[in-house]
Amino acid sequence: MSPIDEHVAALTAALHGPAKAKSRLVEEMRDGLVDTAAVHAEAGADEEEAARLAVREFGTVDELVPACQRELTVAQARHTARTVALTAPFLVACWHLARTAGGAPAWSWQLPHAAQLLAVHLAFVATLAALLAAATLAATGPLARRLPTPDRAPHRLPLVVAWAGTTASAAMAVATLALATAAALTTNWPLLAAAGTLAAASHAVVATSARACRRCAVLPVARLALD
Repeated sequence: MSPIDEHVAALTAALHGPAKAKSRLVEEMRDGLVDTAAVHAEAGADEEEAARLAVREFGTVDELVPACQRELTVAQARHTARTVALTAPFLVACWHLARTAGGAPAWSWQLPHAAQLLAVHLAFVATLAALLAAATLAATGPLARRLPTPDRAPHRLPLVVAWAGTTASAAMAVATLALATAAALTTNWPLLAAAGTLAAASHAVVATSARACRRCAVLPVARLALD
């Protein structure tokens, strides 16, 4: 591989974040290196030397990773926040379906009361997570340009978003189990089964994104860049 290809490959391996954001960032870096190498080639350097000069001007991987990883960590936090904001309302919708399903046998009169208490707590968790997600999107999006330091996300925001997503996904997992249990004890089980499937799908999506966000937030280079 050429020096540029080696440099880009090493940078790609060192970075973590949303696939699209990472691909776009790496491609921008490659384009910059190619353009810089072209300038050196026009000045008389051969292809190999022009590529080496371009890599030298851009800096080593260790020098580039902190700033690049910071950008990807914020992008992952936004991705996770967006995922939570879009899926948390599904949890409330699932419990609404559970309340309106009806059809429970008379001997299971305790189930509706227990389900309602659980629904209140899970809905509260989902609401808090959705509000935090919305605030994160505002703080790292266009609104951030009006803040005194628009180029800096709050230090602990990615980790807070990661654990908020983890909490929301745990609530969705509990909701899935509760809805599956309720479906087994009611005559109107298809509706509850559908609600449980929706909760399970939401859990899978949020848990995956939250796990990626936690990984980005605890990377030493990301924490150093955010400090």
